[in-house]
Amino acid sequence: MGAACRTLLYGAGRPGAGAAGLPSRLARGPGSARPPLAPRSALRLLQPGVAAGGAAPFPPGRRWGWAPAFIPSPHFLCAGPGAGLVPFTAAADQRSGSVPELLGEQPEEMPAAALLAADSEPETALEGEAARAGRRRKHKVKKEKKSKRRNKSKELKSQTEENELSEDDLEPPKPKKKKKVKEKVDLEIEENNPEDKVKSSSMSNGVVHSKAQCNSSEASSAEYDSDQEPVKQLTEEEREGAFSNFSISKETTELLRARGVKYLFSVQAKTFQPIYDGKDVIAQARTGTGKTFSFAVPLIEKLQGDTLERKRGRTPKVLVLTPTRELAIQVARDFKDVTKKLTVACFYGGTPYNGQIEHIKNGIDILAGTPGRIKDHLQNGKLDLSNVKHVVLDEVDQMLDMGFAEQVEEILAFAYKKDSEDNPQTLLFSATCPHWVYDVAKKYMKSRYEQIDLIGKKTQKTAMTVEHLAIECHWSQRAAVIGDVIQVYSGSHGRTIIFCETKKDANELALNASIKQDAQSLHGDIPQKQREITLKGFRNGAFEVLVATNVAARGLDIPEVDLVIQSSPPKDVDSYIHRSGRTGRAGRTGMCICFYQRKEEDQLRHVEQKAGITFKRVGVPTATDIIKASSKDAIRFLDSVPPSAIDYFKQSAQRLIEEKGAVEALAAALAHISGATSIEQRSLLNSDAGYVTMTLQCSVEMHNLGYAWRGLKEQLGDEIDNKVIRMRFLKGKMGVCFDVPTAELNRIQEQWQDSRRWQLSIATELPELEETPREAGRGFSNFRNGRQGGGGFNKNNRFKNGGQKRSFHRAF
Repeated sequence: MGAACRTLLYGAGRPGAGAAGLPSRLARGPGSARPPLAPRSALRLLQPGVAAGGAAPFPPGRRWGWAPAFIPSPHFLCAGPGAGLVPFTAAADQRSGSVPELLGEQPEEMPAAALLAADSEPETALEGEAARAGRRRKHKVKKEKKSKRRNKSKELKSQTEENELSEDDLEPPKPKKKKKVKEKVDLEIEENNPEDKVKSSSMSNGVVHSKAQCNSSEASSAEYDSDQEPVKQLTEEEREGAFSNFSISKETTELLRARGVKYLFSVQAKTFQPIYDGKDVIAQARTGTGKTFSFAVPLIEKLQGDTLERKRGRTPKVLVLTPTRELAIQVARDFKDVTKKLTVACFYGGTPYNGQIEHIKNGIDILAGTPGRIKDHLQNGKLDLSNVKHVVLDEVDQMLDMGFAEQVEEILAFAYKKDSEDNPQTLLFSATCPHWVYDVAKKYMKSRYEQIDLIGKKTQKTAMTVEHLAIECHWSQRAAVIGDVIQVYSGSHGRTIIFCETKKDANELALNASIKQDAQSLHGDIPQKQREITLKGFRNGAFEVLVATNVAARGLDIPEVDLVIQSSPPKDVDSYIHRSGRTGRAGRTGMCICFYQRKEEDQLRHVEQKAGITFKRVGVPTATDIIKASSKDAIRFLDSVPPSAIDYFKQSAQRLIEEKGAVEALAAALAHISGATSIEQRSLLNSDAGYVTMTLQCSVEMHNLGYAWRGLKEQLGDEIDNKVIRMRFLKGKMGVCFDVPTAELNRIQEQWQDSRRWQLSIATELPELEETPREAGRGFSNFRNGRQGGGGFNKNNRFKNGGQKRSFHRAF
């Protein structure tokens, strides 16, 4: 290869000025003899063009390839029937595997005038000189064009920087960029020499680019260079629920947007057309998915499209029945928010009759209310439901249950005729629809109705955005633990709803000092006016904790609720589903924590099975968790102090810093602000105060708890038997966890030394535990009565399992 190169460059070994080799032959002009063909081992050779007389035959700084004519290549053009000099690009160089660059020059675009036609005749010397001069002129023009484009791109870049757009937003995708550069090369070749258009196209893998194609390429690249923001990709739910897909007026659309509704949710999109077409519908969807707007929007559009005159004293066209007063108020408010033309009224108990009668005299289009008060107006002859065209039963499973079924039947008898297809349109909605609901509802619905079930046979019946936790806690410790849970999981600024089983429990818990946030109760014994004030204050953030019975369990839409606490597992699964649905609404995430006692474990498993959820068993918040959460809240309180008030305390602060130091003084201030001046250690296993939970890891699997007891006694002595309680296997039986009194913790840590087999540590969170057999659970309930707290051991309550040691019983 080296010999061949020297032959081509400098001739066949002839020294002297007369043997200039390839450069001299290139300088002779087109009329001179061509050099001999290169051997196959040297197909191409890169050489900067240098003329013997000082003038380069080709522009300097270019790379040129020498290729024999009889070696076909789509990337190189040959001159005439013999060999010729052809330019090539870096891409062609990589595909053909040529030698590296000789002088480090970067490849440039090939001037179109440099292409030699394969079928052209040899030029004369004068013609060759004229051609070279023309090529130089065109090269100069090309440089000027490049300079203009470069200046234009700099101006565009500075403009985009002013608009604060990132470079990633302006750069086209890499595949597009490569294509763009390649098309630019072809365009420049065509502009410089239109006659060589066909030959230049062969340089682009045989693809001929028309001028129209190049222009379209430039237009597309201009779009990439624009400073417009990329269009946001819509989700499938947003595309299906777009307002343009439904018969919704512009006025209603604007009112929906004002409520923060940008598109219809899944249940709203699926029920809109059947309701708008007048079909009976029974719909089931999870809590927090927008079921109220599912019937409100199509009914409003249907009524507003009616051209009948709305005269004074007109009777209602829409009747909505709800199980609670709070839900009736909320439904009426939702209707009012999306219509300004229709009259909406809300009738419920605990309020004066006069205002409601005045509404009836003025005329009503949409009536929402509870069955009791509406039944009273019907019996008194004040309300006429004979012209009702649409009936909605919200939370239908409760409306048709034993508590309301009789009242609902009496009310609907004023509007329905037996076995008639002319009855009002019936719409039934709920998050829980047992099979009996469908059977009872058939007597109110037409023979052909639409059933829309967005839950179906899916396992999980609760909202998908809610996380479910469970904490074991004795009822005597519950109030104090709830205060810590609110502090850690919601904070002083979040909103929490606590559900209790009785009104008495709700009152006591709302007044308990363990809950540091402002709390108020809500239940049926509270006067209606006060109930409305309480609920309005909770919505507006006047207080952070609402302690309620099932009055607040259904339908209430308060999106800012971060945490729901259930003081005990509810007796029916539907109540748990609706209670947990007060958080995680409209796509937000939420958390529901259920407290339970050891004897309520079976009830908790029943909820898991029927609701299709799995509780994550967690321990009570540790002292570290409480301190972190309290410090975070205290810092937020400091941020809210106005600067004008700080000046009054600077002198006292300076004196306090001099006395205690800056860190000590500020730490004491934060502790006092947060209220966390005294924090009790609690067991992670059952929330008892004054205990610390520890874990003992073992390098081998243990078959019984006695093995762990022997490991503890080897280092801590037999007296540890009276200190350790509630020992449980960890998942996989590779360790145990247990409680020890807080006072004994330091002594245990001082005496214990970790070994290859045993490692003892303080549990920072409740580990995953091995499930105990049902027999062990029963044994615990019988055994705990004889042994409580950290006290002594009742010998009369020993298990009579042959061979079992006393230490085994201590596990429980």
